[in-house]
Amino acid sequence: MVRINGITGLCMTKLDVLDGLDEVKICVGYEGVEAFPQGAEEWARARPVYESVPGWVGDTRGMTEERRLPTGARAYLERIEALIEAPVHMLSTGPEREANVIFKHPYS
Repeated sequence: MVRINGITGLCMTKLDVLDGLDEVKICVGYEGVEAFPQGAEEWARARPVYESVPGWVGDTRGMTEERRLPTGARAYLERIEALIEAPVHMLSTGPEREANVIFKHPYS
């Protein structure tokens, strides 16, 4: 994603919907294609390859403080950062406007 879009940070949403799962799957690539698919025909041949990471017990809904995130949620975010080679700047933890963990303000 960083190669294609040139991003410097990520704003992730809906962390709270993953609460209570035993494992969380992350798509780390695609089988059936040589490079990132460019068109509908290539996407039709692409088969996602998933990496599983442990889930977490605990409720992240509405959290605003990084230190309160469950250990498994932090590990999940660290794995995403490693895979995309960019940091998570902001994390949404619910539908409320203030339900965000700000690691680094995305516009600063």
